[in-house]
Amino acid sequence: MWLKLGNWATRGKELPSQSWTMNADASYDFSSNDPFPFPRYTDDWFNSHGTRCAGEVSAAANNNICGVGVAYNSKVAGIRMLDQPFMTDIIEASSISHMPQVIDIYSASWGPTDDGKTVDGPRELTLQAMADGVNKGRGGKGSIYVWASGDGGSYDDCNCDGYASSMWTISINSAINDGRTALYDESCSSTLASTFSNGRKRNPEAGVATTDLYGNCTLRHSGTSAAAPEAAGVFALALEANPNLTWRDMQHLSVLTSKRNQLHDEVHQWRRNGVGLEFNHLFGYGVLDAGGMVKMAKEWKTVPERFHCVAGSIQETHKIQSGNKLVLAITTEACQGKDNFVRYLEHVQAVVTVNASRRGDLNINMTSPMGTKSILLSRRPRDDDSKVGFDKWPFMTTHTWGEDPRGTWVLEVGFQGEEPQRGVLKEWTLMLHGTQSAPYIDQIVRDYQSKLAMSKKEELEEELDEAVERSLKSLLSKNN
Repeated sequence: MWLKLGNWATRGKELPSQSWTMNADASYDFSSNDPFPFPRYTDDWFNSHGTRCAGEVSAAANNNICGVGVAYNSKVAGIRMLDQPFMTDIIEASSISHMPQVIDIYSASWGPTDDGKTVDGPRELTLQAMADGVNKGRGGKGSIYVWASGDGGSYDDCNCDGYASSMWTISINSAINDGRTALYDESCSSTLASTFSNGRKRNPEAGVATTDLYGNCTLRHSGTSAAAPEAAGVFALALEANPNLTWRDMQHLSVLTSKRNQLHDEVHQWRRNGVGLEFNHLFGYGVLDAGGMVKMAKEWKTVPERFHCVAGSIQETHKIQSGNKLVLAITTEACQGKDNFVRYLEHVQAVVTVNASRRGDLNINMTSPMGTKSILLSRRPRDDDSKVGFDKWPFMTTHTWGEDPRGTWVLEVGFQGEEPQRGVLKEWTLMLHGTQSAPYIDQIVRDYQSKLAMSKKEELEEELDEAVERSLKSLLSKNN
């Protein structure tokens, strides 16, 4: 099966290469408005980024050039969109919605500046393009958006990047070859999984091997920019095994087949959520397992319909001061009894409006009814903003995946830093996204030690408990 992968507009530009198969008809240059997305050559090889990313995914096998792509039977569609003095909403929207019935996967290693002080995300047209992509792309199965989580390191937080933290994208972080975090890794609760990228060694060739400009090869590709295309390649393999996978199926498969292995985060411990799924604040649910994902994809049954519930909203103004955490609670039935009831969680968004004397010192945590704590915002020491704050910003977490959202959610807002700060929270709206019926109960289990087996067992037990409870209520009502 031939797959078309697109949007290799990764802080750089694209170069058609004999090292991979290019789909010229699906390619476009939005920087120059022509169908030829060639890179603009510079002496410092600044525009090599997209060519390197493309090679990771689709570099041809058995031609003795550079290496082999993760999905070497796939085709690349090059989109040039960043090589102009300015960026517009319409250029972004056009790029990520280009030929959505031809392109299956859009891999993006670009986003807001990773300077530790920027808060930015997609504008109106780009948001609509993403929504249309997941709802209408690929014949209604949904375009698959893969996003690099960012290279801001411990000074930044990828939940301040509205592209990587979107529930419509699969945000990918990176690990180095010995399983540790890379120094450039950002951590956040929206990251779903990880792949491997360059290490901490000073050796300039301790990076990812791939194709390069001018017919060359490189051993120096690096950052989460190199991690995201690897993930795109894995997803292409899964689609090759099962072309009927939806954009949500791909996220479920990522959660269920990613592995902890020897991944080690010196700051954040590995924890289990309320249904036993192990996650890490930086690595997400672990490193992608291509073989495991392809094997599960072959027999995968599309997950049930997705619903959205506004679980509650606090609109009153609340003051925040150093030394005293603001603690708020929303108790919800998750729209039970309504058409949009959410029983099994996928994504959770906390839409927050907050201002502070120093935005970078804000720290926001949210705890689910099943006891899973998500760090929605960590301290960003370089962010001195005292005016803009966060305006209806959708902080997102994937850490409560599969949980029952009914009960009390707790939001904690405080300051971390040496100087005393003050702030005002004006809104917290809790938004739940997930299914009404159990997503794994009908899946075929081959490995009884797997996360799928554990999750299916959990769902069966919950379904049985709820059926017994309904029967008891029915009997009691008849007796009364």
